[in-house]
Amino acid sequence: MGASVKPAPPVEHVFAAERLERVFADCFAAELRTRLQGGAEEPLYQPAAQAGDFHVLSYRADYFASALHEVAHWCIAGPARRQLVDFGYWYAPDGRSGGQQQAFEAVERQPQALEWYFSRACAYRFQVSVDNLDERMGELPDTCGFRRQVYEQATRWQHAGLPSRAAIFFRGLCREFGTSTTPENLHFSLAELS
Repeated sequence: MGASVKPAPPVEHVFAAERLERVFADCFAAELRTRLQGGAEEPLYQPAAQAGDFHVLSYRADYFASALHEVAHWCIAGPARRQLVDFGYWYAPDGRSGGQQQAFEAVERQPQALEWYFSRACAYRFQVSVDNLDERMGELPDTCGFRRQVYEQATRWQHAGLPSRAAIFFRGLCREFGTSTTPENLHFSLAELS
């Protein structure tokens, strides 16, 4: 009689966003009193209303990529920004002008580079998002420059090291998803982002 082989979990459970919530809680709930929570119509960071309450980082529906992306924003936000609703960022919906799109990309370069790291830690496919696809409403952005910015930021962090909270979350994801890697050992390619 051969050794029993454990069946692989169904694909829909491999990338269940609840796993990210659990990792986030393990990493940050006690010390930083912040909770990652799905089910939102739109992503939103809500600072605690009063001392002792939890800050809540909400991501869209049960979308794995949305959860990774919102955690990336949180990992970059400093203490002052973490006291502001949605970290004090503005958001213009689809149909942004060229200038608004440039402002969006300036804010998004770092979070999307971190999201790429987090995706790698989960063995999940990362896709750059310019989040401005309604050509009837505004100008379609040229994504080549933005993809290059995300790539350059990702490689910069390989040399300088990830921001501290991002490094903690990256390690937690590696444990949860069984990927034994370090940020320094990852290989990033601009071609991957095409």
